[in-house]
Amino acid sequence: MEYRTLAVQGAFEFFPEVFPDDRGRFTAPFQESSFVDAVGHPFPAVRQVNCSTSRRRVLRGVHFTRTPPGVAKYVYCAHGRVVDMVVDLRVGSPTFGAWDAVTIDATVRPSGVYFPVGVGHAFLALSDDTVMSYVLSGEYVADQEHAVSPLDPAIALPVTAEREVTLSARDRAAPTLAEAQALGLLPVYEECLEIENSFRSSVRIP
Repeated sequence: MEYRTLAVQGAFEFFPEVFPDDRGRFTAPFQESSFVDAVGHPFPAVRQVNCSTSRRRVLRGVHFTRTPPGVAKYVYCAHGRVVDMVVDLRVGSPTFGAWDAVTIDATVRPSGVYFPVGVGHAFLALSDDTVMSYVLSGEYVADQEHAVSPLDPAIALPVTAEREVTLSARDRAAPTLAEAQALGLLPVYEECLEIENSFRSSVRIP
């Protein structure tokens, strides 16, 4: 599996090999050896797996989990086309406020993205029935989940004007990055690193 670093520190894009034949195709979206080679530690114990299906021009995010506890995330586009975006929300990070975006076409070259603890996630579906799968290091707890506006001009994500995308009520009402920081909602970089470092001693059960 190939991989590359992204503009947000600690985030990576992974490119699994695709095996097509007359029946269809086979892909392994995640391989631990390649993940460890890139990130430097194994993915922690999986606590939850999510799957979303979105219509064209649906915009989800920017979502993140309060730290602590923090949640690491591996996201894979299983079907459709999407612009997947990583946003550094970690106060004190050398790439704080920076973002990177990858355009994934699951029929051409599927890929997965690793979001370290404290990094926000957003995506814009480019086709109907876009399917995104999420592997998470923590379970969903409603009062620990937060969002920053994907339309915040200070972040300037590569999304179109508000009238041209579909947002949830929660995402439409989300604070800007500056507002979230003033409210004390954003993760602290050093705390995120401590949690990431704890993954190095994760116990792997065969």
